[in-house]
Amino acid sequence: MTISLRLSDDDTMLIKKYAEINKMSVSDLIRQSVMERIENEYDLEMFDKTMAEYKANPVTYSLDEVEKELGLQ
Repeated sequence: MTISLRLSDDDTMLIKKYAEINKMSVSDLIRQSVMERIENEYDLEMFDKTMAEYKANPVTYSLDEVEKELGLQ
């Protein structure tokens, strides 16, 4: 898929220089940046959900308890 992006000349130059310094193509830089952004937002969403569940039922388990439950001991 091809995606077009409108950028100012200054933004374009900055992106190209950053990609060059990091020895990557502009496409790889943009792809990697977007994927990291999506992953970070997903991780934050999962953290918020997990914290809400923990606050509703603040139960914790020791490593020994988890290993025993999983049959690792």
